[in-house]
Amino acid sequence: MKIVLIIIGLMVLAIIVFSLYRFITVELQNKKLNTLRFFRVKELDDILKSGQSLSEKDVLPFAENILTRQTTYQLLVEYDRTDLFPKEYYTLLKAAESNLANWLEFPTELDACPDEIEYIKRVTFDFDGQNNFLHYEVFKYRINEPHWAAKDGWTLGVVGPYFDDSQPYDFPKATFSRGNCPYKNITPEEEAKWVHENLVLKS
Repeated sequence: MKIVLIIIGLMVLAIIVFSLYRFITVELQNKKLNTLRFFRVKELDDILKSGQSLSEKDVLPFAENILTRQTTYQLLVEYDRTDLFPKEYYTLLKAAESNLANWLEFPTELDACPDEIEYIKRVTFDFDGQNNFLHYEVFKYRINEPHWAAKDGWTLGVVGPYFDDSQPYDFPKATFSRGNCPYKNITPEEEAKWVHENLVLKS
């Protein structure tokens, strides 16, 4: 009996140690990634901070880049200069695309920005039966070799939920991609439904 208790105790200890190690590792990786994200827009931040003259043309390269678009808008909000953000990138789809790319870059997800992202469609659910709708924007993405996910080809990613009155850079709380669901094996409706039922309704 004593041996069984020792074994159980060691197993519990191993689980605790592994969980702690993973938590610390992920936190350090996230901190490193957030530092990198700020570094990508540091030049723009320095100009805004100094009060130098800035035009929409100066902001355009940061808005065009899928990995800096979302951070750029947030930065301009902080300085009350959203008037400089290029209008062609102030759309819900452009924001959702950037949000997905940034989410996939997390070490616990794809750990990289996809080489290609394409918009597929919007999927909508009446979440309370009273014509209150939640919208999900569905994309497909792929990444090239030698990344481990290259073998999956095109994979679905869902960004949302959005409401009828959502603004482009409102934060979508359920951006997600299961990663193991290649586009050829599942429909956009099925993937959005999975996110809706498992991440939104259960939160």
